[in-house]
Amino acid sequence: MSQTESLTFLKKSFMFKPLIFYIGLRYTRAKRRTQFISFITLTSVLGIALGVTALITVLSVMNGFESELRERILGMTSHATVTGQSGQLDNWQELDQRLVDYPHIQGTAPFINGQVMINADRRVSGTMLSGILPENEAKVSEVASKMKEGKLTDLVSGEYGIILGLELANYLGVVVGDKITVISPQVNSTPAGVVPRMRRFTVIGTFQVGMYEYDRNMALIHLDDAAKLFRLDSAVSGLRIKLDDLFNAPQITHELSQALYNNYYVSDWTVAHSNFFRAIQTEKTVMFIILLLIVAVAAFNIVSTLVMVVTDKRGDIAILKTQGLTSPSVMGIFMVLGAIIGAVGTIIGTVFGVILALNVETIVPAIEKLFHVQFMAADVYYISELPSKLVWTDVYSIAGMAFFLSLLATIYPAWQAAKINPAEVLRYE
Repeated sequence: MSQTESLTFLKKSFMFKPLIFYIGLRYTRAKRRTQFISFITLTSVLGIALGVTALITVLSVMNGFESELRERILGMTSHATVTGQSGQLDNWQELDQRLVDYPHIQGTAPFINGQVMINADRRVSGTMLSGILPENEAKVSEVASKMKEGKLTDLVSGEYGIILGLELANYLGVVVGDKITVISPQVNSTPAGVVPRMRRFTVIGTFQVGMYEYDRNMALIHLDDAAKLFRLDSAVSGLRIKLDDLFNAPQITHELSQALYNNYYVSDWTVAHSNFFRAIQTEKTVMFIILLLIVAVAAFNIVSTLVMVVTDKRGDIAILKTQGLTSPSVMGIFMVLGAIIGAVGTIIGTVFGVILALNVETIVPAIEKLFHVQFMAADVYYISELPSKLVWTDVYSIAGMAFFLSLLATIYPAWQAAKINPAEVLRYE
C-alpha cells in the first residue's frame, strides 16, 4: 500500500466515530511513565463514588426520618381535627353523624385534651391528658396496636382507669394496678379555700409508639371521665378525623370547612406540624447542596487529570491532526475520557449508595452493639433508631447530576486539546 493510500485509509478511519471512543478509552490505561496521571484519575473516580454514595445514603436516611416521624405523629394524633369556634364542641354527636357520610373521611372519634399534673408517691410530672372513646379511637389512630400492657378497651366509663406512655410510667415508677393522682388546673371552692381538682386513677395499661415526646408526656382516659374531670358535661374538645389521603389533607379540610359553612374550625396535620416538617425539608435541601459540593469537587478533579493527559499527549494529538483528525474529534476524545471517569465513579457510587441505604437499619445497630455506643438516645432525639427510605427518583437525580458535572468538567481541557497547533508541537519532535 502506497503512502497516499495509507493516508486516505487513515482519514476514512478517523471519520468512523467509534474510533474517538476507542482512543479515549485507550488513554485511560496507564503506561509506566504516566503512573501518576493514572493515580490522579483513580482518585477522581473514588471521589465521585464517595460523594454519590454519601449523597444517596444521607438523603435516604432523611427520607426515612421524615416518613417515620410522620407515621408516628399521625399514629397518635389525626389527619384532621374539627372543633367549635369557642374551642369545644357541644353537639359533637350530631356533627359526627354528618361527617360519617362525607367523602374522603374514613373514621371519626371525639376527644378531650387538657394539661394536668400526675402525682405518684414523691414523683410529679406534667402531662397531656387525652379523653377518648376506645371503640372510636382505633378508627383514627394506631395507639390500640401500640399497647405494651393492657388493652385500649379496658378503659370503662366511671372506673377511672388510665393508660400511660411507657416512659412516663417508668419515670413515675408505677406499674399496672398502681394508683396515681391526677391534678387538674381547674379549682374547687371549699370552706378551706380554693384547691385544685384532684382525682385518683388506676393504671390499667401502658403504650409505646416509639416517639419519646408521646411516650413520656401523654396519658389516656375514658371520654366520660375526662368530661367530669374538666367539667365539660356533654361537650368535647373536638373530633379527630382520618382521611383516605393524608397528603391531600389541606384540600380536603378546606372543602370540609366550606361544607360546614365555616361554623367550625377545621385544621389538618400540615398546619399543626407545619414548622416541624418544613424544618426537616429545609435541612434535607441544605444537606443535598452540601453533599453535592463534594461530588462537584471530585468531578472537577477531572479537570486536572485531563489537563495532565493533554500535556502528556500533545505529540500524539499533533500527529493525529496531521493525519486528518479534526479539532471537534480531538475535543470528543478527551470528553469521552472524562465521561468514562465520571461514569465509572457514578456507577460505583450509585451501587454502594443503594446497598448502604437499604441496609442502614441493620448496619447501625450492629456498629452500636460492637462498640457499645448509642448514636441516638431516646430522651434526646424524636426517634431512637436510624430509619432509611430509598427513593429511586432521588437516586436517578443524584446519578444524573454527578455524571453531568463530570461532563461539564471535561469541556475546558478538551477545548485546550482541540486548540493544539500540530506545526508548533512537531517542530521540536
